[in-house]
Amino acid sequence: MDLISNVLTYIRNGNLSKNKSVKLPYLKTSLQLIKILKTEGFIDYFFIENKKIIVILKYLGRQQKPILTNLKRISKPGRRIYVNSKEVPQLLGGLGILILSTSKGIITNKQAKNLKIGGELLCSIW
Repeated sequence: MDLISNVLTYIRNGNLSKNKSVKLPYLKTSLQLIKILKTEGFIDYFFIENKKIIVILKYLGRQQKPILTNLKRISKPGRRIYVNSKEVPQLLGGLGILILSTSKGIITNKQAKNLKIGGELLCSIW
């Protein structure tokens, strides 16, 4: 089972069906991903209730257009993709983010460049 893909799929499906919230299983990895999405402004907020993470999704305008347009898993269990500190890519000229798993925890590509560390590319979000 790929836990990161499950989290991304829950959020993607919630966005496509225009749900206000999504319930995720409480795991340390999924909590770190959700915290990054919150700090980057891709979700409204989240809270923890009965060993579940409840994520309130963010939409724009009267048409309820989702803020998150694309969530894509990069490194998969069958094929891991690693980058060093000099190869950390930028996504859409800085509009999107890449999430990396590093020795300092799960961080964004901007934080990895500032800390000058590389790691495993987990997913891209814009």
